[in-house]
Amino acid sequence: MVRRSLLFTPGDRPEMLRKAPDAGADVIVFDLEDAVSPGRKDEAREAVREVLADPTFEPEPEVCVRVNATSDAIERDLDALAGADTDSLRLDSVMLPKATTAADVRELADGLAERGLTRPVLALLENAAGVLAAPEIAAADATDALVFGAEDLAADLGATRTRDGTEVSYARQRVVLVAAAREVEAIDTLVTDFDDEQRLREDAATSVQLGYDGKLAIHPAQVGPINEAFTPDAKDVDWARRVLEAAREADTEGRGVFEVDGEMIDAPLIAQAERILERAEVSAEFDKGPKTS
Repeated sequence: MVRRSLLFTPGDRPEMLRKAPDAGADVIVFDLEDAVSPGRKDEAREAVREVLADPTFEPEPEVCVRVNATSDAIERDLDALAGADTDSLRLDSVMLPKATTAADVRELADGLAERGLTRPVLALLENAAGVLAAPEIAAADATDALVFGAEDLAADLGATRTRDGTEVSYARQRVVLVAAAREVEAIDTLVTDFDDEQRLREDAATSVQLGYDGKLAIHPAQVGPINEAFTPDAKDVDWARRVLEAAREADTEGRGVFEVDGEMIDAPLIAQAERILERAEVSAEFDKGPKTS
């Protein structure tokens, strides 16, 4: 599975829901929460259910639904989804906003299971309590990824958002660190100004440097730069292949350390090379062929 880019689409816009796969994102997220005004929640639930239950809707990307944050609203979200034929419902995962404890994930997972909709959960950490509880949330059986939400976190902290993100840097690093320790995926926060491509590219490069697996997007124009950032370039792929070839030779000779391009290579760099090649291979496989809706 590859989750370089996760594109949000408002749940109350059925025409946008059907077109979302054409953007080229690895994951399309049908949003029942922030992108939908309180007065249109029921319309959004109906629209999302109808699209997901339509047998002609066969997108290539992973299809995720972001439910609402409160227990009562989540119940209504799940009831709406379960109103369709759950066996044919094109739903691959569910995103839980404002996850604060592991119990939040378990409650959602139980609600899904009760309705025959068992799916992996992407837990969105966007408040102080959630970031501090990240290890427990990541350890929940249903949790498949931790998602960092900087905008709501800054509001929760009373912090001022800045271009360099110093105010959320600790939380951003904590989330990816915990995800790695618990062996779940880590998805980084979005860039709200979708017209500022340079900022997006800089921020996505930081996401990659920190070790994130992917990044949120709120506009189709953001998908290409994000996918590009999380796809290793030819130079890195060439380096990784030469490292692994040299590692095989060193292994046959009983050497644990060897040299590539004047650099001493040991186990951590071998692991890095393996990760680069794995990321390149899954990205290439996903990008093969046109996206369909």
